[in-house]
Amino acid sequence: MTTTPAPSQPPSPMRILVVDDHAVVREGLKRMLESTEPDWCVLEAADAASALEVVRAEPLDLAIVDIAMPGISGLDLLKRLRTLRPELRVLMLSMYAEQQYAVRAFKSGASGYVTKDSAPRELVHAIHRVTAGGAYVSESLAQSLALGLGKAQSEAAHDQLSNRELEVLRRLAAGERPTEIAHSLHISIKTVSTHKARVLARLGLPNTAALIRYAIEHQLVPEPVAPAPDRAR
Repeated sequence: MTTTPAPSQPPSPMRILVVDDHAVVREGLKRMLESTEPDWCVLEAADAASALEVVRAEPLDLAIVDIAMPGISGLDLLKRLRTLRPELRVLMLSMYAEQQYAVRAFKSGASGYVTKDSAPRELVHAIHRVTAGGAYVSESLAQSLALGLGKAQSEAAHDQLSNRELEVLRRLAAGERPTEIAHSLHISIKTVSTHKARVLARLGLPNTAALIRYAIEHQLVPEPVAPAPDRAR
């Protein structure tokens, strides 16, 4: 008696959660991904709390998480996701190309790290790579990481900072005022001042000017570009 094999089930569509506090970014990513891969289902979350609710309620293949979010940061959310759903692949999306942030992301369990200025095809390639079980980082950042790891040097002082302290340091060094930082991160000005005081103490710096110099020297923020000379007569 010949047994007819059961028909194979079509693969289930990939389910992706995009976590970013900017609605325009979330909607843009959703449209781009679903237009590139029509069988992908893209969900959205505006903050860490909403993301955790979705992860608890929905089967997911991948979470794309913005590294800099108000309240619970993307790096802290990453740690919670790794505890809640260890099998969930997480791709960090960031405006920071500096290697320090990528290192922190991978140490916290990220499967990949992509900057927001990456081409759409690079993001899609990264998604395919990490959901297949691999890791992804751009070629330029990979070279930077390799060069950094190849240098025999002791742990930098800022490695001891918390993720939030590092974010406050970066924003201060970029010229943001405490009121602006408090508004962006949804924390009080007093909390910003506390973070700043801890950063200065842990780095052994006397003031904000020294903090800015430290951030530039350690490539925690892009080095400012001198304005072109005014040739007008």
